[in-house]
Formats: sequence, structure tokens, C-alpha cells
Amino acid sequence: MFARSFALKAILSASALALTTPLAADDSSDGVSAPEKHFTGDDIFGLSVAADPQISPDGSKIAYVRRTNDIMTDRAVSSIWLIDVRSGEETPLVTGEGTHVSPRWSPDGGRLAYVSTESGGGPELHVRWMGTGESANITALAEGPGGIQWSPDGTQIAYTARVPGKGLTLGAAPAKPEGAEWGKPIQVIDRLVYRRDGGSYVKPGTTQLFVVSAKGGAPRQLTFGEYSNGGAVEWSPDGSKLYFSANRKEDWELEIFGSEIYALNIASGDITALTTRDGPDGGAQVSPDGSQIAYLGFDDLGNAFDQTNLYVMNSDGSGSRQLVPGFDRGFDGIEWNDAGLFASYEDDGEHRVARIGLNAAAPDPLDARVGSGYYALPYTGGQWSVSDNGSLAFTTQSSVAPPDVGVQTRRGIRTLTSLNAVSLAGKEMGETRELSVTMDDGTVIPAWIMLPPGYEAGDTVPAILEMHGGPYAAYGPEFSVDYQLYGAAGYAVVFANPGGSTGYGEAFADRIEDNYPISNVPELMAVVDAAVAQGFADQENLFVTGGSGGGILTAYVVGKTDRFKAAAAHKPVINWVSQGLMSDLPTLIPRYWLGGLPWEKPEEYWERGPLSNMANVTTPTLVLVGADDYRTPRSEAEQFYAALKLVGVDTALVVTPDSSHNNLSQSPSQQAARTASVIAWFDKYRTDKEAE
Repeated sequence: MFARSFALKAILSASALALTTPLAADDSSDGVSAPEKHFTGDDIFGLSVAADPQISPDGSKIAYVRRTNDIMTDRAVSSIWLIDVRSGEETPLVTGEGTHVSPRWSPDGGRLAYVSTESGGGPELHVRWMGTGESANITALAEGPGGIQWSPDGTQIAYTARVPGKGLTLGAAPAKPEGAEWGKPIQVIDRLVYRRDGGSYVKPGTTQLFVVSAKGGAPRQLTFGEYSNGGAVEWSPDGSKLYFSANRKEDWELEIFGSEIYALNIASGDITALTTRDGPDGGAQVSPDGSQIAYLGFDDLGNAFDQTNLYVMNSDGSGSRQLVPGFDRGFDGIEWNDAGLFASYEDDGEHRVARIGLNAAAPDPLDARVGSGYYALPYTGGQWSVSDNGSLAFTTQSSVAPPDVGVQTRRGIRTLTSLNAVSLAGKEMGETRELSVTMDDGTVIPAWIMLPPGYEAGDTVPAILEMHGGPYAAYGPEFSVDYQLYGAAGYAVVFANPGGSTGYGEAFADRIEDNYPISNVPELMAVVDAAVAQGFADQENLFVTGGSGGGILTAYVVGKTDRFKAAAAHKPVINWVSQGLMSDLPTLIPRYWLGGLPWEKPEEYWERGPLSNMANVTTPTLVLVGADDYRTPRSEAEQFYAALKLVGVDTALVVTPDSSHNNLSQSPSQQAARTASVIAWFDKYRTDKEAE
């Protein structure tokens, strides 16, 4: 989560930290073990998550991706399912071997395009004829297609795909004798961003735009050049143009926010820039009559954060103006069809979808609350789509289960699936309540506490302060595997949206401008104080953890206070110099977050880094990181681990193999083991009776 996003936004071998699963209660009457009533690491394998719900143009059906954790392969398996909106009947559509994702309806609703590895190779574009149930492989690609979009007449499909490149070569190796076994060839790198989190080292090549017949055949490449052309793809209603976003500027590698919206004439191949501002633009959506284009963007003022605004312009790029300019929230998705213009945004710890009038003073929010599929932690977010008659399909929100598929029609809101009703039946889950927290300057800090299962009024229990990453992101009362595992171990979890969190307006996000993570510390301590004062948290058994931005905060907090019995810093940033130069965000962190390059502002880099407080650290601190994390690189966690060792603080290092920055890149067993290691670390320093 460590980044300002433009939405167009280890298993330890030490026995003391080994994966532990609570023992099932023993029924002495017949010698049979009773089912475990609390959520355990084993239960992660029973979870299913709904994602990418795509409603048909007429609103009668929803195709969605179901992700289910498979205990035999230790990974999430993705399949595509179909729901009849009227009856709620659900049927499997594309299942079996392989991964199946990205369902997209044809304009007439008679066909469904999707991406699948069902043929045994890489991800390929398929089309299914809904009337007959027959499917065809439309393309054979080296890498998976993205941005799938049907043409208005249903005859073609546009998509993006990577075109391999040669890359820089320097000299040549000697000729290899036949039958010889040599080491791997040298790797020559000449790009500023040469590795990306979740994608390993960047292969030479660019992302380009293609069209292919919906019946199959050779695709036609439409864009070329030394820069990538990606983002959302949109057709003009007459099928003559494609709109897309890209950074096609000469200095594209140095400008992280340099994307513009372009129109591509399919017949001639001519490309015209429709936006020219200093700042990113993208996510184009064309009005049904083709006369206007809605899009997302912001002016790049050099700030660490700027809210993404919603704009509309004429189809030739003229007459651009901001919609609902007085609305102090950032937009992250738009869709424009016969039912109107719809947009989504974060608002007070929730993800909402609203109708947007072209001359309205404010959005008209729908009743639906959209839920995030990031089930490891309670981040806000989610996915949605709108039919031509205005029906909304969305991923639902809940604090006690991962998202299902919901629909909002003129008849109201219904939840159409219950993916985890059986697997979680009989489980006592932690209950989430709001906390009241107000700073001395009158600023309200949104906060919650998840109480452990079986909590009784008046009890004070061990509590974990768990802090979100981003830092420009937000938590909400959503389901979290980590929290439920903490709760099952007897801990309450305190979580909040301190300054910098999104969904509360520009000024609230700007509370950390030029001072992150320093100004968050008193806000988070106030949240802990509230949990104690309101009678929930045992002040003698407080613990602290967080990942990414929350990992930075964990490392920084333990240098400012010794009130926590133990800490666990997940994928932290420790040294802003190495972070700025070694992460996959070298054009963002130095310029926008620190206000200059390391040699220009060395004092700033040092003051805002946890290493500046190492002499004060006494809290036993566990350090965790993914082996393939390129967002907050493994070297950051290793620096902190070494520093803790050097100052004599009890510590251990947990490295999760094959894991990137995203917790869901970990296998289910790794997720369980990682959280179990944190619980074991905290239990080591817990002093209440239950831990004895």
C-alpha cells in the first residue's frame, strides 16, 4: 500500500515463533474433539472472495470472479461464476484447471470475453457465447492482455499487451561450445525503474494497444514507440476511435505524473493528445452520444498528495471543466452509460458510488456500501459496475466475512451470494466498534476497536495498535484475517485513520505534508489513550504493529515511547535515502515526499527516518518482510533488524519467500504463519493471566 496511487489511486524456523493453531476443545463424554469456535489459520483455506462483478448491459445477469484458497496447492484459485439477478441463482461459468479472470460483456450481452490460462499456457483472451455455452480462444499471447474493451458493434475487442524489446547490450560473451553448461548471462540495466513490486525485474519492452476480431484471428497493433501505452481503454460510440492514457513525453521516465488522454484514429493510426496539463489524466469514459469525455486527474503542484478530481471535456479535448468542484473527496473510478455518469470515492471509512450530474453541485450517492477484497487487512475499496438501466453490481462490505456480490436496483439492495456462510458457520468472530477520538485542535481521528470473541462488557483486554500503510489510504470496518487471528488469541485490535488518510478531504490528508511520519505519532497515541479510557484496552498489555507505512510508524513509534510491551514492524522504511533510491518509486519519494534529493536535504531525510531514534529504542521488536518486496525493499527491514541487534533490543527477522509487498502475494499458509509469528512474539511479552 506504500504509494500515492492515481486510480485511474517467513516462516520462522525458531520454535518459539512457529505456527501455532489453538487446540480444539475436547468433548470428554465421547472422546471426539469439538470444532474450534474461533477463527484459526486453518480457516484461511476455507475462505472465498468475490471480485470484479460485471453486470450485463440489460441488468439481468452478473459475471464475477470467485477466488478460493486451495489447501492442496496453497494458493488462491480464480474462477468465473454467473448470477441471475432476479432469482439469485448462481452457476459456474468458467472453472477447472487454470486461472480465469476479467469477465467483460459484449454490448448486446450475448457474449463474454475473459482472460484464462485454461489452455495450459499463458493468459489468453477467450470469448464465450452465452446462448450455446461454447468458448473460443481469441488470442495466443506471450503475456496476459489488459484493459479489455468491446467495440460498440461487438465485432472487435481492444486490449493492451506487452511487446518484448531487446534492451541495451554491451559487448558479447565468448561463443559457447556445444554441450557446455555455462552460468547465466550478464544482465544490463539502463532504466531508472528496473524492477516493480509484484512483477520482479522489468523485462525489456513496452505495453502497446491492440485490436482483434471478436471471432479470433491475427491482432492488429495500433501503438508503437519506446514508451508504454496503457491504462483504461475506451471506444468512441461510432467505433472510429480509441481513447487511452499514456505518458508519451520525451522525459517520461522521470515524470511519474505525466500521463495524458489520447485519441487514436483506428483507420489511420493517428494519435492526438486531448489533455496537456502538468499532472496526470486518465480513465476516460465517453458519453453515450460521443460528444463528451469524463476523466480523472489533478494538477501536479509538487505536493505529497493531491486529491483526484473528476472532469468533463468535449470529445476533441476542448472545454474541460471540473465536475462537482466543491466536493472535497477524491474520485477513483468512473463509468458512463445510458443510465448516466457514475463515479466512486472514499468517504469516512467507506467506499461509495454516486451518480454525477453534469451541472450538479454535489454527487448523488447510491445506498450501496462497496467492500474491499483485500481481506488480509481492513482497507477500504472495492469493485463495481453499472448496467444500462442503472442497476449496480458491487462487492459487499462486512467486518465478519470477506466480500460477496451485491446488487442495487430500483427494488433496493440485495446480497446475492454467501460464499463463506458454511465455512464460517459457528465461528465466533471479533466485534468491531467505533472509538471516539478528538485532538486538542478539534480534529476528529476516525478510529475503531475490534474486540476479541466472547468479550464481556467491563473487561479490559490486551490490545494491539495496528496501523495502515499508504500513507494515503484508509481503513474501515471491513473484514481482516489478521485481526480475526489476533482476536482469537485474546487481543483487541485498535485501528484508525490518522492524518494523511484518504476519504476525509484534502486538508485532512495534508496533515502529514512535509512531516510524515512525525505528526502521526500523537494522533495514534490519542487513539490508544481512547481505547484505554473507554475501558477496552489493558494499559499494561499494549502492543503495536503495522505494515508498509504502518511499518514505518511502528519503527518510529518505538523510538518515541516505551509504553508498548512489544512491537512487530512489517515491511518498514527505515532509511529514507536507501528507500528513495532502491524502491520502485524513485521518481515519487525524493521529489514529492521529502522535497528534494538525498544530497540536497540530508537533515530532512535523517529527521523523518526511524534510524534517528534508535538510541531510544527498548521495545522488543519483530521485523517482517517479503523476500521479493521492491516497494519497501527487504534491505530496509534488514537495516532495522541489524540496528536493533546493535542497540541490544530483543528482535528476530521474519522473511516470507516469494512474497512481494502485497500481503495477498503470500500463499495462505504463509499468511497464517506470518500472523502466528506476530502473535507468538506478543504472547512472549504479554503479562495478563490468560497468557500464563
